[in-house]
Amino acid sequence: MTLSRRDFLRTAAVTAVAPTLPSLSSAIDPIKRPSSTPDLKLSLAAYSFRQFLDLKKPSMTLFDFIDLGAGLPLDAVELTSYYFAETNDAYLDKLKAYAAGKKLAISGVPVGNNFCLADDGKRQEEVEKVKQWIGRAARLGAQTVRIFAGDLPKGDTLATAQKRVVDAMNECCAVAEKAGVLLALENHGGITDTAEHLLELVKPIKSPALGVNIDTGNFHTPDPYADIAKIAPYGVVSQVKTEVYPGNKKQEADLGRVVKILKDANFHGYVALEYEAAEDPKVAVPRHIRELRKLIG
Repeated sequence: MTLSRRDFLRTAAVTAVAPTLPSLSSAIDPIKRPSSTPDLKLSLAAYSFRQFLDLKKPSMTLFDFIDLGAGLPLDAVELTSYYFAETNDAYLDKLKAYAAGKKLAISGVPVGNNFCLADDGKRQEEVEKVKQWIGRAARLGAQTVRIFAGDLPKGDTLATAQKRVVDAMNECCAVAEKAGVLLALENHGGITDTAEHLLELVKPIKSPALGVNIDTGNFHTPDPYADIAKIAPYGVVSQVKTEVYPGNKKQEADLGRVVKILKDANFHGYVALEYEAAEDPKVAVPRHIRELRKLIG
């Protein structure tokens, strides 16, 4: 019998500030929320400070990022996998304890991967990488691991690439279920460039460990807000951007409209600001976090 998402995560270590988790008996249908009242918690993505956290020439560590987050009205921080100086258990335990000491949960761990690769060996390496990060996320007490589908290889068909991605996600979901972690597939362009293409990958997955990462800045469609609304019922986490791209033309995002879409979908999960605009994030991020805090309530 397939566990519901609520059942298998009931035994996982969830921090006190974590929102109530959704339940999904089958990904064919939108997520069955645990209550009729939306439950949004505010987080901040480390990727917002990527120019400072870049391991090639870092001027900030993840511990520094947590310190920065502690000075903002946040419930959690999102620790992007790209910026982990180490991945051993001692380092992970230290990060978890440090965040807890600052009264912050670790909402999720975004991972970069490509499940579209045609080469079986290279694609399996991507699968194994995601599996490793599932274990690390579980040790950190993180709720989600953000994943990508990938880009369509030259000369390949969409249907063939989609099957590879679904097979890879099924393999990772088996590990995520045991770890009590949710995989969150992002609308990240490539073969997830539209809401329809994203859901074509989500719907075949029966595991309760899969949901969607609603990235509010990644749809370059005529009406990004409409597409955000289409995937919101499947969302387990959201990365909110301060810019949108209707018809591939950049404009400032209406954050109030974004939050309303999430609330109208009865979203339960973390909403992480992922800042990518041109202004210095040390100046812009606090302002946007305060705005999101007011909107979320």
